[in-house]
Amino acid sequence: MSRVGKKIVVMPAGVTVSVEGSLLTVKGPKGSLQRVLPAGVGVAVVGQEARVELDASGLAGGAMHGLVRALLANMVKGVTAGFEKRLEIQGIGYKAEVKGSVLNLSLGYSHQVEYPFPVGITVKVEAGTKLVVAGMDREAVGQAAANIRSFRPPDHYKGKGVRYSGETVRLKAGKSQ
Repeated sequence: MSRVGKKIVVMPAGVTVSVEGSLLTVKGPKGSLQRVLPAGVGVAVVGQEARVELDASGLAGGAMHGLVRALLANMVKGVTAGFEKRLEIQGIGYKAEVKGSVLNLSLGYSHQVEYPFPVGITVKVEAGTKLVVAGMDREAVGQAAANIRSFRPPDHYKGKGVRYSGETVRLKAGKSQ
């Protein structure tokens, strides 16, 4: 049995967790999230606490025990506080702007890169080169940030490109004569 899976998820005021069959639903002040539970794992809700439990066989769900508990905790945190990832754009002439639900990036290509961000994700641009990707679903926020970074990953010679805030890029020495 997983040590993580044994921990109880405490729900703050205003958050409700419900399970119908294998569909887990978490509702809170920011909205609601749903996820299908894998076979062999269930969620028991008692008052303001939720506990992840294994079925009688235990073998099928044992590998998923800790994962389901972590996903449940992320869903509870997402509907109360939300998640965010910060990105930085470095390079001369590199910038970003938001128009409606589309992020326009100038990343040194001959054209602008347009990224229509998914439903439930918000992108804010601060000072033209700092991006904040936010939303309720941790998985969707991380994937959106990774997609934006993939348009121009940091260059290992000059350090230009899109990087996570606080990410360290080791620069190569380059050629010497």
